[in-house]
Amino acid sequence: MVSKTFVYNDLVSLMPHMIGFDRVLQQVQNYHSNNTRTTPFPPYNIRKVDEFNYQVEMAVAGYGKDDIEVKVEDGTLTVRSTNETNDVDENVIHQGIAKRKFTREFALADDVVVKDASLKDGLLVVHMEKIVPEEKKPRVIEVK
Repeated sequence: MVSKTFVYNDLVSLMPHMIGFDRVLQQVQNYHSNNTRTTPFPPYNIRKVDEFNYQVEMAVAGYGKDDIEVKVEDGTLTVRSTNETNDVDENVIHQGIAKRKFTREFALADDVVVKDASLKDGLLVVHMEKIVPEEKKPRVIEVK
């Protein structure tokens, strides 16, 4: 886990020592600008299941499958609500479960693919897998 004191400028200062990480820097920059505008709704967890599998768990009580869109585009996982109801139920004394519009974005590494998403008991779970191609797996190089 990255320390909270690690800031964007620290990453920028490392760039002269890194080759081919331009896309990573761009993703961090996009993430930073996107998340300064977002609200903390809905709450979520990011879980590392094992060495190659991850899950995003998002609390979406009151939303159905038709109310949520999960999209992957250009290295970004986007989860958003598709419907917003402002219906007033006269029988509700206190409405603490909001059904408002939301959008959450997550930057994905180049080798992470979204496998599927499921919604059960108010919890949306997006399953992802890190795919390691043969050329990136450890190998011994013969010395000639």
